Amino acid sequence: MTDLTLNILLETPEDAAAIERLYERTFGPGRFARTSYRIREEMAHRPELSFTARIGTLLVGSVRQTKIRIGETPALLLGPLTIEPPFRHHGIGKALIERALAEARRHGHRLVVLVGDVPYYGRCGFARIPKGQVTMPGPVDPARLLVAELADGAFAGVSGAIRPDWDQESEVRSQESEEGTGHLP
Repeated sequence: MTDLTLNILLETPEDAAAIERLYERTFGPGRFARTSYRIREEMAHRPELSFTARIGTLLVGSVRQTKIRIGETPALLLGPLTIEPPFRHHGIGKALIERALAEARRHGHRLVVLVGDVPYYGRCGFARIPKGQVTMPGPVDPARLLVAELADGAFAGVSGAIRPDWDQESEVRSQESEEGTGHLP
């Protein structure tokens, strides 16, 4: 980016409305029918793994990550990734992805999957998943199902259906409930 300072920041609750408006502008109502969206609507994204891109105070991009399982293996689903149209082709998407993957790695995650195009996401370490190794609960072009290993060999032997990580969500809700009531674990 020339003459513009890009800041990649952790998403905050105050960003939610602006991010939703960005989704409406860039994806339109068709986003609700996408398989990835169907998984995301069942499971809240992880704010500690989700980021915004800002130029000054203007939100120009967003990326989120959601905890999932591939079979019994924990992973993250990256997306949606979106950039305001006038700010595309300036490296903002790549900067958001790199920050999201670095933070996921720092938090101990080993795998990130997404539905996208290899020429774009391959620059950030994503590769095509062999056809039939992983499935999603809905129509997905297998050539667009991609994975990034955050630890060497993390994808070896992994197969199965992608689903929300309900086990993790139950643990988080239980912990929040205990903390909220003042009971000790």
